[in-house]
Amino acid sequence: MLEHTHENGSSQSQPHQQDSAHPMTVLESYVYGTWYHANAGFRPVYHAISGEEIYRVSSQGIDMQKVLAYGKQHGSTLAQWTFHQRANALKLIAQMLLEKKEQFYALATATGATRKDAWIDIEGGIQTLFAYSSMVRRELSDEKIITEDSWIQLSKHNSFGAKHILSPKAGVAVHINAFNFPIWGMLEKIAPTLLAGVPCVVKPATDGAQLTQAVVKAIVESKLLPQGALQLICGQTYDLFDYLGPQDCVTFTGSAYTGQQLRQHPNLNKYSVPFSMEADSVNSAILATGSSETAVDLFVREVIREMTTKAGQKCTAIRRAFVPQELLIHVQEKLVAKLNKVVTGDPTLENTSMGALASIKQKYDVAEKVEQLAQDAEIIFGGHLQQNIQFNAAHPENGAFYPPTLLLCKTPIQAQYVHNTEAFGPVCTLMPYQSIDELGDLVARGEGSLVASIVKDQHANIEDIVAKIAPWHGRLHILDETSAKESTGHGSPLPHLVHGGPGRAGGGEELGGIRAVKHYMQRTAIQGSPDSLTQVTHAWTAGSQINEDRVHPFKKSFDELVIGERLLTARRTVTEADLVNFACLSGDHFYAHTDKIAAAETFFGERVAHGYFVVSAAAGLFVDAPKGPVIANYGMDNLRFVEPVKIGDSIQVELTCKQKTPKPQKDPTQAAHGVVVWDIKVKNQRGELVATYDILTLVERGQEYQA
Repeated sequence: MLEHTHENGSSQSQPHQQDSAHPMTVLESYVYGTWYHANAGFRPVYHAISGEEIYRVSSQGIDMQKVLAYGKQHGSTLAQWTFHQRANALKLIAQMLLEKKEQFYALATATGATRKDAWIDIEGGIQTLFAYSSMVRRELSDEKIITEDSWIQLSKHNSFGAKHILSPKAGVAVHINAFNFPIWGMLEKIAPTLLAGVPCVVKPATDGAQLTQAVVKAIVESKLLPQGALQLICGQTYDLFDYLGPQDCVTFTGSAYTGQQLRQHPNLNKYSVPFSMEADSVNSAILATGSSETAVDLFVREVIREMTTKAGQKCTAIRRAFVPQELLIHVQEKLVAKLNKVVTGDPTLENTSMGALASIKQKYDVAEKVEQLAQDAEIIFGGHLQQNIQFNAAHPENGAFYPPTLLLCKTPIQAQYVHNTEAFGPVCTLMPYQSIDELGDLVARGEGSLVASIVKDQHANIEDIVAKIAPWHGRLHILDETSAKESTGHGSPLPHLVHGGPGRAGGGEELGGIRAVKHYMQRTAIQGSPDSLTQVTHAWTAGSQINEDRVHPFKKSFDELVIGERLLTARRTVTEADLVNFACLSGDHFYAHTDKIAAAETFFGERVAHGYFVVSAAAGLFVDAPKGPVIANYGMDNLRFVEPVKIGDSIQVELTCKQKTPKPQKDPTQAAHGVVVWDIKVKNQRGELVATYDILTLVERGQEYQA
């Protein structure tokens, strides 16, 4: 089995040897509930600045079958937790990691990262945990499964129907990560996995694995997750894939070559194991035609930032910069002027603005790829001209330093390497385009990318560009003077947005909000009676059993209420005075409600009541006025006006307890409470549905109120 997952698919090597005066540090793996120390098969990792050996890695001797079995046996406890329990644990983990962040920053300098670079990896990763915890607590009910549908009627008399549910997979998620983001790369994968209730096995790249291990060690010591929920393999995966089964899944970030080899494993095909791949890609930045100097400056700033951040070692970094032919020389001059100000060197030194690559091997690989690119393009800054560049380091010959390198390809239509070769470092190729059609063709030659940026003037229309290049990308970043004020930038994947891309980029999807949580869950269609589906989903289904008694539901505490509890209200006849008074009160004098002649010409044939009057009148029918356990209205969902309510119609409300979700008590001085979802159906005198919606109320717990 392949050991390494570098973005460029290369393996670690280094010419320097460890000083015998310094003891060897071996990174331990965390498997089957213990820290495992290998005794042989080590691979050394060297400091990106000094070239000294800093640790060794080996996973030789680990029982990979036992790793997976342990995760399934013990980590399955996660599936018994509710979404909010998992989300609260994730939030506590994020808070704990934030308190320890300086430990991680200290380790990050060995990877060649500046403080700014490390911030993306460390605090960006931790913020991803916070974001996912918040999304789940906000968007999902406090249940163990997700119910996707309200009710799909499959029979004439509504006795047979269906819903789709999502439940945690009963396996393990194996996450194989690249070297460039050892913390963020892990956290952005395990966040949705743990929230889905699925245990994880993390395999970091050898370079940077010390950072991954430090974070895992902190999580393990916190005891915020059940045993088996998170395991770590530092080193090779050996025969791990041989034991994958039908409930397992794999995610991979790294080179397309390595990912394709992993994807061919027979077990993945035999058991249809989901394999999500995020591979290196030749991402683009596009300067729109007719751009002003403001847009040019934004374009230059974005290209330079992506070349120098993490020394260009980002899967989202800009590799091709497309500009209109008439702006080529102008943009070239601006880029070179900016690059002349970049100080490459030791990230611990004050003046350094760009750090080193992750390893000497990485440096050689980038240089080799630049030579390939140079067959199509001219090196106009950096590259083999590096003898003219001074590195800000005590012993630059020992470090993995590589200068920011800009190439110019004047004939991209005839070129090949600039479209399919990625130098995974501070390297970008500048190219002209003659038309939107030509631009679309050039971008597509990248065969699928993670992201492209389109930089434009504020009011420029770029619909044609978007239409041509969107199918080739997982994300499009549109930058203008307005968005630039708060834009997170071309190269920043966000928890709320999909991170992945078609074709060469791997065809996978990560992040994307709740979509990522669902990736680790199985969608199942559940068919049966309304009562059966209510029982399975813990949410009342139309047509299932109801409970009625003399006590108004609003007089009952959260704990006293039962799913299916219903109130059938008195009726109210709508009058002309109601329409006039509501129009005056709300200021809504829309003709369909107030103009008798104009309303008669509509398909209603006469005036109709305001929709919001119907909602307000419904509340007046079902609300119990005296003080009780109901604290407040928390919101309204899924409002639909089905039939018009006319003068003389009588409306009646069916209020049914649909779902209950307890809320954590953040302030101990406040009464404990939960959210109750009520199904509201407003009907007229003929039994026709005129409005339907859900209301959410905050209801106190543990108290009894008498009628």
